[in-house]
Amino acid sequence: MDALCSIRSQAKARLRHWSCHCTHRMLMAQSEDLPLVLVVDDDNVFRSRLCRAMEERHWETEAAADAEQALKFARDRSPDLVLVDLRMPGRGGLDVVQELRALDSSMTIMVLTGYASIPTTISAMKRGADYYLSKPADADQILGIYEKLRSEARDAPEFPESVPTLARVEWEHMQRVIEDCDGNISQAARLLGIHRRSLQRKLAKFPPPR
Repeated sequence: MDALCSIRSQAKARLRHWSCHCTHRMLMAQSEDLPLVLVVDDDNVFRSRLCRAMEERHWETEAAADAEQALKFARDRSPDLVLVDLRMPGRGGLDVVQELRALDSSMTIMVLTGYASIPTTISAMKRGADYYLSKPADADQILGIYEKLRSEARDAPEFPESVPTLARVEWEHMQRVIEDCDGNISQAARLLGIHRRSLQRKLAKFPPPR
């Protein structure tokens, strides 16, 4: 009887472990399907409030208080959207924008600041920012601009049609690799040496002109 109870107890433990493992994998898969935003700001209250607002709008969020944290996360996860505070201790937002853009040309970068001016706006755009917002900026305003930028990126050709482009060669190469992987985006991204999210964003655009 004791042996039978022990076997039943072990079976229940394995079942609980399997159930927890499956739940964890399901949550991870759901998280991978959500768009990902990185909020870079040294203001803890503003950063937490904005992350919470984005989560309520079905975004996965990550927060960073400085440049080092932001760049490390961007290398690991390649967020769809990055919101960068202009003025932070240490390396400022303009430096972060420039390095983020060098890491991944497909992510959307918006600069947030309470000190808006024409010169800083121009500087941010030159370094790779897609948009510039004055604080306080709310989640709905940010997402409205994000969707507008994505729509414009899908509709506009990257180069004039009369000019042969490397972008077209890259796009065709990505399509061939995906076909070789039987449509497996994650496997194709590994073979191409880029993050899965970055590959998905590149594929979401219309094919570049030849």
